Amino acid sequence: MSQIPEKFLKPYDSKETEAKIYQMWEDSGLFNPDVCIAKGFTKPDAETFSMSLPPPNVTGVLHMGHADMLTIEDIMVRYHRMTGKRTLWLPGTDHAAIATQSVVEKKLSKEGIRKTDLGREKFLEKVSEFVEESKSTIIKQTKTMGASLDWSRMAFTLDEKREVAVRTAFKQMYEDGLIYRGFRIVNWDPKGQTTVSDEEVVYEANKAKLYYFKYSADFPIMIATTRPETKVGDTGVAVNPNDPRYRDLIGQTFKVNFCGVELNIKVFGDENVDPEFGTGAVGVTPAHSFVDFEMAQKNQLPVIPVINEFARMIVGGENLNGKKTTEAREIIVKWLEENNLLEKVEEFDQNISTAERTGGIIEPLPKTQWFINVNKTFKIKKSNLTNITDGQEVTLKEIMRVSVDSGQINILPDRFEKVYHNWINNLRDWCISRQIWYGHQIPVWYKNKGTDTEEIYVGLTAPEGADWEQDPDTLDTWFSSGLWTFSTLGWPEETDDFKNYHPTNVLETGTDIIFFWVARMILMSGYLLNNIPFKTVYLHGLVRDAHGRKLSKSLGNGGDPIEMSDKFGADAVRMSLIVGVGPGNDLNLSEDKIRAYKKFGNKIWNASRFILESTSDLDFKGGDLDKAELHADDQKIMDEFEVFMKDLTDDMDNFRFYLASEKVYHYFWHTFADIIIEQSKEFINIEGDKDNSEKIIPTAEQTIRKKSRQKLLYSLLIKNLKAIHPFMPFVTEEIWQNLPNKEAEYLMVAKW
Repeated sequence: MSQIPEKFLKPYDSKETEAKIYQMWEDSGLFNPDVCIAKGFTKPDAETFSMSLPPPNVTGVLHMGHADMLTIEDIMVRYHRMTGKRTLWLPGTDHAAIATQSVVEKKLSKEGIRKTDLGREKFLEKVSEFVEESKSTIIKQTKTMGASLDWSRMAFTLDEKREVAVRTAFKQMYEDGLIYRGFRIVNWDPKGQTTVSDEEVVYEANKAKLYYFKYSADFPIMIATTRPETKVGDTGVAVNPNDPRYRDLIGQTFKVNFCGVELNIKVFGDENVDPEFGTGAVGVTPAHSFVDFEMAQKNQLPVIPVINEFARMIVGGENLNGKKTTEAREIIVKWLEENNLLEKVEEFDQNISTAERTGGIIEPLPKTQWFINVNKTFKIKKSNLTNITDGQEVTLKEIMRVSVDSGQINILPDRFEKVYHNWINNLRDWCISRQIWYGHQIPVWYKNKGTDTEEIYVGLTAPEGADWEQDPDTLDTWFSSGLWTFSTLGWPEETDDFKNYHPTNVLETGTDIIFFWVARMILMSGYLLNNIPFKTVYLHGLVRDAHGRKLSKSLGNGGDPIEMSDKFGADAVRMSLIVGVGPGNDLNLSEDKIRAYKKFGNKIWNASRFILESTSDLDFKGGDLDKAELHADDQKIMDEFEVFMKDLTDDMDNFRFYLASEKVYHYFWHTFADIIIEQSKEFINIEGDKDNSEKIIPTAEQTIRKKSRQKLLYSLLIKNLKAIHPFMPFVTEEIWQNLPNKEAEYLMVAKW
C-alpha cells in the first residue's frame, strides 16, 4: 500500500475533527478580511462582499432556524472569500429587551424576588450577568456550525458603540420632526406592563360573541360589539352618510345612561362604514380602538379611557369600577338583558390579539408615548437612492417603498415584495417607547415635567445642571436593530469599515421578520444615510419536522442543531438544511436526511484516500494542470468538469444554493466516485502480481495513460474539495490539510 497520512487508514470522525479544524481557522485569523490582505490571500483593492449576521437574541440557545440561517450565510461567505473578494461577515447579538427582561424576571421570581425589590440599577446588573452567560453559549454554538464570522468585530445591540449610534439617530430624527411625543392608541400588554409594536402582536383563533343592543330604550340606533365592557367609553356612532336609515340622525347627540355611566353619543357620517355589515352602524370607542381613535380625531369626539393598564375598569359605580374587563363584560351583558336592550347574540370565530413575548391579551389604550412619524415629509440631502433626487421631499414610507420598487434592493423570493408593500401601505406611526428597564433608555431629559414650565432636552449625554430627569422608558429593540448594518461598521463615525463595507451585499433572514427588521433597516438607512442598507434580501422559510409540524419543545421535535451536529457532524446538518430548499420555502427535516449526508462525508473521505494512495508517487499540484498533458479521454472529462463548474458558479452568484449543493453532491458521488474513480482503477492498478508469482510490466503507453489519469484524479479532487467546501467546510478542510501538494495553506482561502 502507498504511503498516505495515517488518519486516512480509519473512517472519518467528525467529533474528533470539527472543533480542532474550527480552532485552526480562528488561530489563522483569516475570518478577518484585514488579515487575508496582510497575508496576501486577498488583494487590497479587491471587490468587497459584506454581510451582517442577524443578531440572535440573548435569551437562550440556538435552534434549527438559527442553524439554517448560519448555513446559508456561511455558504455565501466562504464562496465569496474563495473568489478573492474582501469578505466581511460581521457577528453580534441582540439584547431583545422585552424577551430578556421577561426571562430574568421569571428566574428571579423562582427565588421569590421581584424586580422592584432590587430597583432599576441592581436589576439591570442581574440582567447583564444573564446576558454574558447567554452570549458565550450562543457564540460557542455558532462556532459549532462552522460559521466563519470575524469575531474581532463582535457587536452587541446594547454596547457603548451602539448606544452612541442609537442616541445620534434619535436626536437627528427628533430635530427633523420625525420623532415626537404624542397621545395615541397603543398596543398595551397588561401582563408585561409595556407597549408593544403591531408586529409583536400574535393573533390566536378563538370563539367570540357578537352582541346586538341599544344604549337605551329611546336610542334610535342598534349597534353590535364583541366587547360590551368598552361601550361605557363610547362617544359616537358612525353611519354611512348615504344610508337612508340614519341620514337624518347625523349630527345629533344623545345623552344616555349606560349601565350607570352617563354617555354623550354623537351620530356622524363616515363613508368607510359598510351599510350591509351588521346593523350598518358602528359604536365608536376612541380610547380603546385604533380605528375609532382615528375617527374621533376627524370628528372632534372626546377620548374617554375606561380601562387601565391592568385591564381593569376605571369608570362606573361599585358594580363596574375596579372590575377586570372579563367580569365587566358579564355585568354589562346582564344589565342589557335586564333592561330589554339586548336583541341577540351571535357566535363567530375571532382572532384574539396577544403579546408575543408574554402571552398577555393586548388592550388598546390611549397613552402618551414616543413615536416615529412615517408620513411626515422631510428633505433628503445627498441622495444615493434610485429615483430620489437631492433635496427631494419624501416620507419614510416612500423611502421604504422606492428602495424596493426601483430594484435597488432585490427581495428573494420576489413574491415577498407584495407582502412587503402591503405592510408599508398599512403602516401606522411607529411607537418606539417601552415601559421596561432593560434596553436603550430614551435620550430625553425633562425639567418640571408635566407643568406649564416643562423643559425637554434631547441629546447624546445628560444636560448640565440639576433637576433634569431622564425619561424612564426604553426604546423598542427594533430601533437599535434598525441601525445594525451601519452601527456595527462604526457609524456615526466615517470609519474605514463603514466606507469599505456599506451598503452590505446581502441580508439573509427569515420570512417572519420582514416587517420587524428588514423594513426598519431600510427605513433607518434611507433616512440617516440616504442610502440602502443592503442590495439583496435572501429570505429563508421555517424548518419543520419530518411531518411538516413546527419545531417546538412541547412537541418534543425541536431538533437541536448542536445535538444533531454531535451525532452526525455539522457538515451533515448543513447539507440537510440546504439541499433542495429554495429561498422562502419551508423545510421538512428528519434524522434520516441528516444521516444521508453523514454518509456523503464518508464518501468524500474514502474517495480522497483512494486518490492519495493512487497518486502518492506524483509530484504535482492540482492547480498546475495543463490539459495538454492529459490523454484525450481525460481532457474530455476535464472539459466536462469545467462546464459543470461554470454552471455551479452561476448558481452560486445567483443565490441558487439549493441547486448548487445538490449538484456538488451528485457530481462527486455519481460522476466522480461511481464512474471516474471506478474507471480509473484499470489504469492505476496496472502493476502487481499475477498468480502471486509473475510481475506485470506496464507498457510505455500504459505508463503515460496512468500518469494522465493520476493527474486528472488529483486535480479533480482539489477542484471538488473547493466546490464542496462552502457547504461542508470541515471534512473538506481536514482532507486539504493532509494533501501532500496544495496551492494554499487553508482551503477556506484557496481560489475558487
